[in-house]
Amino acid sequence: MIWNKWIRQVHRWLSMAFTLFVIANFVVMGRGDIALYVGFATLLPLVLLLLSGLYLFALPYLARGRKGAQEST
Repeated sequence: MIWNKWIRQVHRWLSMAFTLFVIANFVVMGRGDIALYVGFATLLPLVLLLLSGLYLFALPYLARGRKGAQEST
């Protein structure tokens, strides 16, 4: 259970970091010439958000499957 709580907390912090990166991206775009790494900076938190979000999405289904397996034994 501690593992799930940790993933959920990391997902929350990643969402805040992603939001800040997107805001910074718009600020830099508004100033004119944009460096390529500024646009790509949002991709790392986005990929990590995707992975942690998919895990959190699948968690109830995995728990249901484990519960069913325990009841059948």
